[in-house]
Amino acid sequence: MSAVRRKVRVHPPARVRDALLAQVEFVRLAAREIADEAQAAPSGLPGWDVGTLLVHIAGQIDALPRLLAQPPPRAARPELGAAEWATSTGAVADVLADRTRQDAAVVRDRIAAMDAAAEELEAVVETGVREDVLLPHRFGAMRALDFTVTRVVELVVHSDDLTRALGRPVRLDRQALAITTRVLADALAAKAPGASTELRVPPFAAVQCLAGPRHTRGTPPNVVETDPVTWLRLAAGRTAWDAAVASGRLRASGERAGALAGELPVLG
Repeated sequence: MSAVRRKVRVHPPARVRDALLAQVEFVRLAAREIADEAQAAPSGLPGWDVGTLLVHIAGQIDALPRLLAQPPPRAARPELGAAEWATSTGAVADVLADRTRQDAAVVRDRIAAMDAAAEELEAVVETGVREDVLLPHRFGAMRALDFTVTRVVELVVHSDDLTRALGRPVRLDRQALAITTRVLADALAAKAPGASTELRVPPFAAVQCLAGPRHTRGTPPNVVETDPVTWLRLAAGRTAWDAAVASGRLRASGERAGALAGELPVLG
């Protein structure tokens, strides 16, 4: 049986730029409504209160300006894409969590930090969506556009974390949610390659994954379907497979569909 070839998804630069800036603005607006005392409330993430989460979000907004300020990588071509980035994050999750807690201990005005990061981002965002600029990422050289795609993913996931922590919705830009859905679906396909099972996240993504018998026409025998927010929570480890099934937001059919649970989360 021949190996399944996975197409590299194209993310239009203008859409990535607009999605990133829109999500930054939505999370900034939400952050301004958080009272100082509410920042000490649990965020739902282990060891982080809401204030720590805000510091982390500010760091994600500022990540592109920081990398652009560094010397370019020695690599002549990209070594890492957005989907591969997603499956690699678990290796450094504990290190990044510790760093965030250290930063949160010294950053007093979290809202000001977020606003300052947004200003830095706006100054460089056009460079950040170029396909001919390489950035020196810890996992390997990345195209600036691909790295900016990962910032969209980070902001959408953490905006949803704020939604759950605050008990009120933080708006998700539709294009930012679409990009996030597709990157995390592509990451699953990269982590569990195959064509025995189809993951459907309408209206944004459908990918085939998991080794096993491959279907060639008609409805595949193994199908997993869910909505974009439930998918990002599953892929980021914010909710469990059984809980999503019990809520009715995740539907799995076929003998192989349940095996998908063992491949989650895909994002560390």
